[in-house]
Amino acid sequence: MNILKKVKFSNTKEKSNLDNSNFIFGKDESLLPKFTRIFGLNYSVNIYYIRIQKPTLNLSENHINIHLPINYRKKNNQKLIDIILLKMYTKIAQNEIENIMEKARHDFGFAPEDYEIKKISSTLATCNKDLQSILINPYVVMYSKEIIEYIIYHEFCHLKYKTHSQKFYDMLKKYKPNYETLDKQLQNLKY
Repeated sequence: MNILKKVKFSNTKEKSNLDNSNFIFGKDESLLPKFTRIFGLNYSVNIYYIRIQKPTLNLSENHINIHLPINYRKKNNQKLIDIILLKMYTKIAQNEIENIMEKARHDFGFAPEDYEIKKISSTLATCNKDLQSILINPYVVMYSKEIIEYIIYHEFCHLKYKTHSQKFYDMLKKYKPNYETLDKQLQNLKY
């Protein structure tokens, strides 16, 4: 069973409309994370077991409510929660990164042959200059939009310059004059 196809996502500004027929069984305090970020803003993550057929995720102003079917309550659902959150981050990244890629294409006057949003271990983004492609981790959307744009522009510069040479930094500074400040916010992270 592919759980990714079974999760329903909704983005609402108000609380989920649960009626009595769905009856909330209880909140699961054992699963992580308790909090996460989207575009640099903090969100609490709440997991509830209710009378439904398949998992759902509702994103509101400062909450991510994940509803799981009651019959899941005796199972270890940590991997499921991780998958649901990864799917959420991927959907958000697809929308946001496409806009940034279009802006970067316009600013730089060139674009990668391809880019992909895919979970990558221990790095936020990477560029393959030889293939002219950029790989972006969906967890990048945990950071502010300004940071996300900086990371994309950084990778665009790698399309021209493989290493962090002076020409690389000159190009980066042309499009992101405050790149040093943004870079400091990402200390110890690979991109």
